[in-house]
Amino acid sequence: MVEIAGPILHLLELKDGIINSIDISQHNPATAYIVIMRYKSMDLNSYVFKTNDYGQTWTKIVTGLNDPNGFARVVRADKKQQGLLYAGTETGLYVSNDDGAYWQRLKLNLPIVAINDLMIQDNDLVAATSGRGFWILDDLGALQNKRSYSKAIEIVPPKDTYRIFGGNSKAVGQGQNPRSGITFDYYLNKNVDSLELRLEVLQNSEVIRTYTNKKDPSFKSWPGGPSKPQVLGSKKGVNRFTWDFRRDPLPSIHKVFIFGGLSGSSVAPGKYTLRMTLGDVISETEATILPNPKVVSSPEDFIAQQKMLVSIENTVKEMHESVNQMRSAKTQLTTYAKLLKNNNSANAIIEKGKELSKRINSWEENLIQAKQKTFQDVINFNNKLNAQLIQLKSYIDQANPKVTNGAKERFGDLMNDWKVYVNERNDIINTEMKAYNDLFKTLAIPALILDEKK
Repeated sequence: MVEIAGPILHLLELKDGIINSIDISQHNPATAYIVIMRYKSMDLNSYVFKTNDYGQTWTKIVTGLNDPNGFARVVRADKKQQGLLYAGTETGLYVSNDDGAYWQRLKLNLPIVAINDLMIQDNDLVAATSGRGFWILDDLGALQNKRSYSKAIEIVPPKDTYRIFGGNSKAVGQGQNPRSGITFDYYLNKNVDSLELRLEVLQNSEVIRTYTNKKDPSFKSWPGGPSKPQVLGSKKGVNRFTWDFRRDPLPSIHKVFIFGGLSGSSVAPGKYTLRMTLGDVISETEATILPNPKVVSSPEDFIAQQKMLVSIENTVKEMHESVNQMRSAKTQLTTYAKLLKNNNSANAIIEKGKELSKRINSWEENLIQAKQKTFQDVINFNNKLNAQLIQLKSYIDQANPKVTNGAKERFGDLMNDWKVYVNERNDIINTEMKAYNDLFKTLAIPALILDEKK
């Protein structure tokens, strides 16, 4: 801080004060902003001045800074958008989109606190407060693009994001880390709760993740089941969302605890497309994931990792879908057995159905462990092929993309096991089920059967 005196006092028409910040515009070297505090003289008004001629003349820019206790302490100019200013005051943060002509309060989840200083780092706004720690507003893109919003929906291009995986502590007094993933903002010109808003993440023109603003009314979960899907915000104005670097989750099996979870694998560094659709209006932007600079790796490492991850996911997806199909077939067999139990001419089809169900059960028991209900049950009920593949996926899906020789050998062993059960599945469908359906046709059993009166 600098006590001001001499000629500048006359220019600013002030008796005394403390210069708490001076900021020079990166867009025009003749433009600078100065903040003077006079609270030591019992003056709690804001004194923010701007010059466009290297300090020859100054203009006071405080319209909107009208909190009687919230005098300005610091002003910083945005590095990308000319005329976008940020002011830290005794009670919070203000923003101006017109080079200080008018200021607006920007609160969000920031507490009422004195902001002593501001700085912009990696396009994030960092606030140093008095007694409440540091606060960071991630990615200023939404504010920098505010003047260009003109369509029903617009995605703000996100800043390049490092492929870093981290968590958040819930301990008292500890700060919150940024979310892992690409955080971006999108603008809606009206509330769209009644319409379908869809986000698709594309890699090489292929959709790898999908979100909507609609809650699935049929969604159900259970221990070890699917996680509740994220829902897009659909309120008028700027909304924020984070894609967590992951592909779509794996399909679940009803009421089956999946050891290792159903989350999709993480993608590699590269360029991806974010596409949002609202009716016939589409907005797209490119998102770039950068490699973690702390991890020593090569593009070839990521190619090998991603190839194995996608192969594992496709296998588990096929496996779970096959189990669901077989379970549906067993349900039909059980239903027909119950309806035909009093029909003597149907004894053969009932017995055939029991044999088919038994074979399906034997096939399924090698793929999933339906007896597990919690993660501790693995002690008593060993993991089957799906959990072994998911465990391998988890082992490979790390920040360091290098796939070990052990992982490669394990992958080969598990894929050979899966081939055995694919052949078994195909034989059940092409032989056992075909025989059952052929017998069913010969008995001329009606499609609709009424229970006999008791």
